[in-house]
Amino acid sequence: MKRLWLLFSQTATVFLAAYFVVATLKPQWLDHVPGSMGAGVALFEAPPAAPGEIPPGSLRTAAQKASAAVVSISTSQAARKNPNANDPWFKFFYGDQGNEPQGGLGSGVIVSASGYILTNNHVVEDADEIEVILNDSRHTMAKVIGTDPDSDLAVLKIGLDKLPTIVLGNSDAIQVGDQVLAIGNPFGVGQTVTSGIVSALGRNQLGINTFENFIQTDAAINPGNSGGALVDTNGNLLGINTAIYSRSGGSMGIGFAIPVSTAKLVLEGLVKDGQVTRGWIGVEPNDLSPELAETFNTKLTEGVIITGVLQNGPAAQAGVKPGDVIEAIGERKIADVTQLLSVVASLKPGTAARFTINRKSQKVELDVTPGVRPKPKAAPR
Repeated sequence: MKRLWLLFSQTATVFLAAYFVVATLKPQWLDHVPGSMGAGVALFEAPPAAPGEIPPGSLRTAAQKASAAVVSISTSQAARKNPNANDPWFKFFYGDQGNEPQGGLGSGVIVSASGYILTNNHVVEDADEIEVILNDSRHTMAKVIGTDPDSDLAVLKIGLDKLPTIVLGNSDAIQVGDQVLAIGNPFGVGQTVTSGIVSALGRNQLGINTFENFIQTDAAINPGNSGGALVDTNGNLLGINTAIYSRSGGSMGIGFAIPVSTAKLVLEGLVKDGQVTRGWIGVEPNDLSPELAETFNTKLTEGVIITGVLQNGPAAQAGVKPGDVIEAIGERKIADVTQLLSVVASLKPGTAARFTINRKSQKVELDVTPGVRPKPKAAPR
């Protein structure tokens, strides 16, 4: 018994000595021990996920579904020579200016297997060449099918085959608080997906476009995202990202997208006719203020008052007069000038619409046949 105890103690002593030498000189040899680190700290590791398993709350499916149809757009504009470039004094003070080509970056969304792409007008405006880079790294030159400065939308076309397309969602059904994803190419770093919620609906009077009905979101939108996709949790297109409110040039959590319902009408008009046909009645509307109410001797305190009527225009021919307050068009109530512009623009030219007007506290109904809205003159953004 004494001999066995002596043998055990010698064996344990040799083992401990060997462990001490290895732990001192080669501690990395001990790192392979499961559940331990060199310092002997126990770790708890999650079991590996099953193939194809999606973590709870992940928006992976929506991002993957929509991202394939979102493209990056690179534009170039030939150098515009300054008219004073040959003046020696101009060169002395300002150097050579305007001799370098200009470039721009943006995003777009493939909406048809035929190669039609929706983007912003300001992304491709005045561009001499437009290159489209797909998410699968293919790239090609695009041509402009048409532009609509009033809504800041444009339609491009590319000639590649086997194009991924996005599914159009229902922007009229979304509500504040719904989750959304913004997909685009911010700052040219490559395709980026950000998430947020719908912060507000029907944003207008921002001075961005003539017709404004924006979806506001806090999903991060930065320069280069313009023309990209705002999608729902199913990966369906809800809007075209177009602008941000920012004091720094980057995202501050206030971004705006054009609803897909508007984008669809513009797309169909540009592809079919090369332009968007909107209704027009030829009036000068203003939001009713106390000063205007006193000037035109009306007792109303809110609404849209007509301060001018174009001679021989559609409204004048129907009997609309300065001082009239438009209360409704058809079944739609009119609350402000922005709403009036949108409703009139949606009217079909040549088809009469019933206008409900308050004239000196008397309700008057007139049938106004809208004409075609004149094409706006291009203005620098």
